[in-house]
Amino acid sequence: MDLSATPASSLAAAAPVAPYRRSRGHWANVAARLVRNPTAMIAGAVLLALIVMAIAAPWLMPADPFATSMFARLKPIGTAGHLLGTDELGRDLLSRLILGGRLSLFMGITPVLLAFAIGSALGILAGYAGGFTNTVVMRTIDILYAFPSVLLAIALSGALGAGIFNALTSLTIVFVPQIARIAESVTTQVRRSDYVDAARASGAGAFTIVRAHVLGNVLGPIFVYSTSLISVSMILASGLSFLGLGVKPPEPEWGLMLNTLRTAIYTQPWVAALPGAFIFVTSISFNMLSDGLRSAMEVKQ
Repeated sequence: MDLSATPASSLAAAAPVAPYRRSRGHWANVAARLVRNPTAMIAGAVLLALIVMAIAAPWLMPADPFATSMFARLKPIGTAGHLLGTDELGRDLLSRLILGGRLSLFMGITPVLLAFAIGSALGILAGYAGGFTNTVVMRTIDILYAFPSVLLAIALSGALGAGIFNALTSLTIVFVPQIARIAESVTTQVRRSDYVDAARASGAGAFTIVRAHVLGNVLGPIFVYSTSLISVSMILASGLSFLGLGVKPPEPEWGLMLNTLRTAIYTQPWVAALPGAFIFVTSISFNMLSDGLRSAMEVKQ
């Protein structure tokens, strides 16, 4: 067949037309890469199980977590009726660990969420405004950032007093400077980009530019960094409760339980180590999930 004699319209009609495929968005690609990361998926499954355990605690607890018995003190793991033994007051340890997950997860996640909102707002304001506003905001942030996180959390909690609300306030103040510095750095880079200059030249206002061009490009990196702080928040919150500056007895919380069981380390070491094991597993899982999310968000050329 002589193709040179065939009309172009006939060739176009005979050519197969590829079906239209809508390209996946950025977050869909991130989710696809995250699902292919087995370490992140295992960590996510562990965290999901812990969250479900905390939410369904009233239905999962085998016994009353506040019922004491001086005749059942420090029973070993595997005791009949007490699968994970009992604490120093004879309370069922499995029930207290399940219920304690509520406060421990709440104390670990809530300060980071609050700091994410406050720190992102301050950092984006400082990064986009620049000049005098940047100097005032960031130099104030640097004052808090100069103190080690552990010492600042202990100092603030000691000044405010023990209690859940005061501990949350202290931890939020600790994490705001760290998130604000990341937000300011990322926003400064985006503010100098060509598409922001083009939007500014077209007459768009500052609020429109921030909403349409800045937020979408800076919230992702800030969120990924914030997720890495949850494990730190878990450890700091447990540490405050261990020192008596966080949750008050008789409420079950893993850090507080670790404190009350420390005297049993020589008689029932496995029972005494259980709250610490839950803190360790939860913190490591948050770290692995954060690392997987960071890797998934890296755009590979």
